[in-house]
Amino acid sequence: MKIAFLELQPWEEKYLRGRADRTQEIIALPGVLEDKHLARIADAEIVSPFIYSKLTGERLAKLPKLKMVATRSTGFDHIDMTECARRGITVCNVPFYGENTVAEHTFALILALSRKVHEAFVRVRAGNFSLEGLRGFDLKDKTIGVVGAGRIGLHVIRIARGFGMKVLASDVKRDNFWAEVLGFEYAELNDLLGRSDIITLHAPYNRHTHHLINRDNIHKIKRGAILINTARGGLVNTDALLKALDDGILAGAGLDVLEGEETIYEESALLGDATNPEKLRTAIQNHVILKKPNVVFTPHNAFNSQEALERILDTTAENIRAFAGGAAKNVVR
Repeated sequence: MKIAFLELQPWEEKYLRGRADRTQEIIALPGVLEDKHLARIADAEIVSPFIYSKLTGERLAKLPKLKMVATRSTGFDHIDMTECARRGITVCNVPFYGENTVAEHTFALILALSRKVHEAFVRVRAGNFSLEGLRGFDLKDKTIGVVGAGRIGLHVIRIARGFGMKVLASDVKRDNFWAEVLGFEYAELNDLLGRSDIITLHAPYNRHTHHLINRDNIHKIKRGAILINTARGGLVNTDALLKALDDGILAGAGLDVLEGEETIYEESALLGDATNPEKLRTAIQNHVILKKPNVVFTPHNAFNSQEALERILDTTAENIRAFAGGAAKNVVR
């Protein structure tokens, strides 16, 4: 069985090879999948991408032997699920790996903004030790609104309660047991936006959550609040985010993800679709947002701890073993 792993670092390749059996032939590509790579993996029965390798219908058509996609992520919006279903290709994901990891990074962004750590760092590196303009605010007694109270959201709530914060949560599913145990209150999204000092997003990205924060509801946000997004860039309309920052609706933003972020990391992604005015507009707006002093940005790094990465690889290897054994697990429906 030939398996192609995409976006694989050397240590990850070594880690996975140590868990492969003798019947598995591994091809490891270190970079993001490009069309020129397809010939090399054309006879692969299993492909394991990360989030930046797009498995479009056109690319899947050039992988005639493909039986399984083992994505090393929870999200699967980089995979053409309709085409996979049509061809009978099984798609498996890693549903749980970094609940605490992403939650901890969320608070790294919150604390960077609440205590202006990023601004102080830059100032001190320049030899300026003035405290002017660096006054922050306490998290204690502030209200944090958690949009998406799943596994990651619940970890965020636990940490927030440890800081002495009040917690509102918005989710399509409500679990009154956890609300009572952790001491938080459920609220509708618009109510949460209007009452929260800090809003943090942990919802999955799909057609229902696309532009969950948008120009229609951005004005409902409590003036002076901070927005944190460590989930998916598409949850936030870029135009609305920029307007909220410009108009002072948001006092700051902590972002690990951006809508259309591939154009930030890889300019060729924008050049390849230069005729798309909306994508070009979003790319320009993203550059404007990233230059703002009240914005902290990390490059989709919330998942990136050693422990979380090893959990991702372990689950992916187990997904492949289970599929090969005829009992696929963590199948995306």
